[in-house]
Amino acid sequence: MALVVHLLSCLLGTGSWVAINGVWVELPLVVAAAPEGWLLPSYLTVIIQLANLGPLVFTLAHRFGRLGEVGVIYGVLALGCLSCLLLAFFWGSTSVVAGVPRSTALLALLFFLALVDCTSSVTFLPYMRRFQPVYLTTYFIGEGLSGLLPGLVALGQGVGTPQCHGNGSNTTGNYQAPHFSVQTFFLFLTAMMGLSLASFILLNHLPVAKKEREKETGYTKEDNALRAKVKAEKPSMVQGSAGRCFGSGVYSRPQLAYIFVLLAWVNALTNGVLPAVQSYSCLPYGHTAYHLSATLAALANPMACFLGRFLPSRSLVLLGGLSLAGSLVASYIMAMAILSPCPPLMRSSLGVILIVSSRQFES
Repeated sequence: MALVVHLLSCLLGTGSWVAINGVWVELPLVVAAAPEGWLLPSYLTVIIQLANLGPLVFTLAHRFGRLGEVGVIYGVLALGCLSCLLLAFFWGSTSVVAGVPRSTALLALLFFLALVDCTSSVTFLPYMRRFQPVYLTTYFIGEGLSGLLPGLVALGQGVGTPQCHGNGSNTTGNYQAPHFSVQTFFLFLTAMMGLSLASFILLNHLPVAKKEREKETGYTKEDNALRAKVKAEKPSMVQGSAGRCFGSGVYSRPQLAYIFVLLAWVNALTNGVLPAVQSYSCLPYGHTAYHLSATLAALANPMACFLGRFLPSRSLVLLGGLSLAGSLVASYIMAMAILSPCPPLMRSSLGVILIVSSRQFES
């Protein structure tokens, strides 16, 4: 019966970022119809950063008001389901703001989805700590699937492309539509959020799930001995003058500063700068290039995290080398965005290959 709890933990994890990840991979089709056009990814980036107020408010309320995460999780998952459902029917609705048509419904609903996903980062993990540690790994697998599954679905959806038939003066053109509509894709996201909500309800009320909670589970003498050994061997955060622990290594203060500076720089690139210019760097090479960049990036991220578990390396030299390589690739992407709409190799297959592979490397 523990398999049921693993499945439910995985489904809960998929609801963590499936909505925003799904929106990102669907942008190649949404950008073509939205009045914001190429600026839409920039708006979405700003909206996601504003939605980080959600985790801040929850943290303060939890610290000073003793707010529990269970009720908040119910609320954010229900809000996510409702927002995805409304997005399926109103994503194309526009209204005039200051004399200019705007996708007000789309932008407002994207804010609520970003609020859901950002808040999940500070509520889902504390809740999963109620269960045995093995289920936390399953939860992280589900979190990885929150990017993988929308990417696979969007890859199967394809992107609309114009096609020409005939030759000379008899040439005619038509538009090949995607395999299914944007509305269908958002309904798929609604179903994913619904499954996550259902799994959370079952984790709270299913008897087999209650038995797997750590505080309610009895351990054998061997289990208790192993847990005590792990706890005893776990190093403290401060190691005297030798340095401080980070992960399973001990680093000096300058090394820790070096690590955190790199983390800040890489996160600024991958979560702020590059997503904002995604359309400007990719669309000059065609809708297919933009579509492949968005969908394959969603696939590359969880795969890279999966490989990282089997190829661990704590070398600061390697960390710096990868950050430098990523910065060089990011410079190329930014250069293509700056030179948009007429970047080099615009009508070349090599240009498409370079921009798509660059986006995958950055992911």
